[in-house]
Amino acid sequence: MFTHVHELQFEAKPDAPDPAFARRFQEVLGGKWGEMTVAMQYLYQGWNCRLPGKYKDMLLDIGTEELAHVEMITTMIGRLLDAAPMSEDDAKGKTLKAEWATSNPQHQLETGGGGYPKDSNGVPWSGAFVTASGNLYADFMLNATAEMQGRLQVARLYHMTDDKGVHNLIRFLLTRDHMHQMMWLRAVEELKADGLDQVPVPAAFDLDQEHDEFARLYVHTSDGPNAMDGAWAQGEAYDGSGPITIEETPRAHGDRPSLPPGDPRLYGTPPVDPQTLLQRAKDLL
Repeated sequence: MFTHVHELQFEAKPDAPDPAFARRFQEVLGGKWGEMTVAMQYLYQGWNCRLPGKYKDMLLDIGTEELAHVEMITTMIGRLLDAAPMSEDDAKGKTLKAEWATSNPQHQLETGGGGYPKDSNGVPWSGAFVTASGNLYADFMLNATAEMQGRLQVARLYHMTDDKGVHNLIRFLLTRDHMHQMMWLRAVEELKADGLDQVPVPAAFDLDQEHDEFARLYVHTSDGPNAMDGAWAQGEAYDGSGPITIEETPRAHGDRPSLPPGDPRLYGTPPVDPQTLLQRAKDLL
């Protein structure tokens, strides 16, 4: 069950309208790494979590907070669109003409001057951005990445405006993204301490089913000379299962594939009989 209060978690008031920045701000609302994505991702991970207790409860806490961020950014976008020029003739002066030229026409045509679940180019938000695999270790690693990518975009937006009211909200979002990054990384460490889903994911899959000769093999496929300088290509493997070996010249370990003719009812291109090719060559001569 959800409840809602009208007061925002943090203030979302710009000093002045700016329809051009409203378009840019859409990216962290309805883009791949925006607040719509993390809100839905954490909530679905929590709703689907089959391990009751602290991990499920944390997912639902953070996911619900992210819904509050969706509302704050939507509110800010709406306020940035106040008094936006309706036509180029309304845009008096170079600044307003530039805002008119770089604004999002859907903000007027589709939403009547409000934010919506799309990115900065008007591409609709997609549920395909959401990952809820049921494996907490894999999901928490991705959640940390989502917060890092989102914080990157919000930090870049900070330098695209000098509006102090917008800066104030951005600073809040950056602060919470920082906290959430730390929470997910700490949660990963706690999963390790609890012995849940360690590397590799899933750890419960029988490792005897792997091909051992490839399990710790670094394949050097690029002509970059420094790839093997890192710890990922030297010494003991990360999971402590044995030493890493190097295949400096990549080689094929399988046969060259040769597929039989396809079902004629699929109307693929049929193979050409060698005798037919030979006869065609003779005909040309």
